[in-house]
Amino acid sequence: MIHSITLNNETKRWKKEQNDSIRDPRSLLNYLKLPESMLSEIELAHKLFPIRVTKSYLSRIEKNNPFDPLLLQVLPSLKELDQNDNYSSDPVGDKAAEIIPGLLQKYHGRVLLTLTGACGVHCRYCFRRHFDYRASNPLSTNWHKCIEYINQEKQLFEVILSGGDPLSLSDDKLSTIASDIESIPHIELLRIHSRQPIISPSRINKEFLKWTTNSRLKIILVLHINHSNEIDEQVSDMLYTLNNHNIQLLNQSVLLSGINDDLDTLHQLSRKLIQNNVLPYYLHLLDKTQGVSHFDVNKERAKKLITDLQSRLPGYLVPKLVEEIPGETHKTNVI
Repeated sequence: MIHSITLNNETKRWKKEQNDSIRDPRSLLNYLKLPESMLSEIELAHKLFPIRVTKSYLSRIEKNNPFDPLLLQVLPSLKELDQNDNYSSDPVGDKAAEIIPGLLQKYHGRVLLTLTGACGVHCRYCFRRHFDYRASNPLSTNWHKCIEYINQEKQLFEVILSGGDPLSLSDDKLSTIASDIESIPHIELLRIHSRQPIISPSRINKEFLKWTTNSRLKIILVLHINHSNEIDEQVSDMLYTLNNHNIQLLNQSVLLSGINDDLDTLHQLSRKLIQNNVLPYYLHLLDKTQGVSHFDVNKERAKKLITDLQSRLPGYLVPKLVEEIPGETHKTNVI
C-alpha cells in the first residue's frame, strides 16, 4: 500500500511552490507584464489545455517580451485550436503499447509506468496532453498486476517512471514504488523522466536524495531542457547536488519552431548542459499531437541543424536527432 508521512520543511517548500503556480491567463499576463490585448486569445486555448507554470520558471522569462523562448513553451495560443489531419490524440501509440492500465511496453528489456497525470508545468507541445490518465493509473488496483508482470518478464532490466511527471508524487510514494521494483532481481535500472527539477529546483530535496541514494538500482534521471535560459543559478546548484549523489543525468529536448530551432541556441544548450554535468541525449522531432502543429520543424531543416551542430561540437555533445514512430521497436534516428 502507498502510504503518507508528515511533510518536512523541504517537502513543504516544493509543495507550496507547486500550489502557488500560475493557473489562469490574466495572472500570467500580469506577472510577466504582457499586453492585456493578448487575453482573449489565450483564454480560448486555456480552455482546451489549462495553463500551469511555477513562478520559479516564470522568473527566468523576460518580462514584457511575448517572444521569449521560455514563455512560448507555456503560453496558450489560438493556433492550438487548428485541426490537422496529420496530427492525432495519441501520436506515439501509447494505448496500443499498454499491457496493463498504466504499464506500457514498446521496446525490448524495459517497461514504462505512467504514474500520474500531474505535472509542474503544462508545456503547450505536450504529446500526452490528450492522454486519459484516469484510465491508465498503475497506482490504483493495477499496481499488484504491474509488479507481477515485471517480475514474470525475465528479459526486463529497466523500469521507466513517467507521467505526467513522476516527481509530482511525494517521495514517500516514490520510495515505496522504488522498493517494490527493487525487490525484482532482474531489474537493474530505474529511469525517471522529469521536468520537475527544472520547473521547481526545490523538488530535489533530502527525501528524494535519501531514497535514490539508498536504492540498489542504478538511478538515471532524464531531464527535459529545451533552452539554455532554463538553467539559472538555482537550477545549476540543484544539478550539482544530483551529480554529488551519483545520479546519472541525461537531457532530452524537443525541437520547437521559434524556440530552439537555430544553430546558436542548440550550441549554447549543449555547452551549458555539459558545464552542469548533464549529457545531451535526444533531440526529438515534434510528436504530432493535435493542437501543436505550430511548433513543428521541417525534417530537412532539423537534419541541417544537426549537421551544422556536428561541425561545432565534439560528438558527445551532439544529441541524437530522433522521432518516435508507433509500432517501431526503438526510437528512429533521423540522421
